[in-house]
Amino acid sequence: MAQNTNASSCGCTPPVPGSLSDSGLSCGKTSCQACHHKKTPRSEAELRNLKNRLNRISGQLAGIGRMLDDNRYCGDILTQVAAVESALQSFGYIILKEHMETCVVEEVQNGNTQIVEEAFELMRKLK
Repeated sequence: MAQNTNASSCGCTPPVPGSLSDSGLSCGKTSCQACHHKKTPRSEAELRNLKNRLNRISGQLAGIGRMLDDNRYCGDILTQVAAVESALQSFGYIILKEHMETCVVEEVQNGNTQIVEEAFELMRKLK
């Protein structure tokens, strides 16, 4: 059997991409100091909502590709590009809000005030 090259010295492995039911690292923690893998446990409903939004955005992008194939008018394509940008921005704000309400609060309560600077940097990236 092939050895998992993603395993760290602590024995945890990152989640399988696309896994909807994984609620943490294989070592049972939500973050690992040894390997720096971080997880944000989400309810099935939250995860389903986020995945649905992302799938809609993906569908919009595919639609733009079809518009290009059909030689559609530039203005129509740009309208769809603006819609995708707006949808992706909204998606980012939902994730940021969740991050602030869960991860940042937990880290501050545990004495890690550096997380606040990380949160500000994330906000700057989303502008």
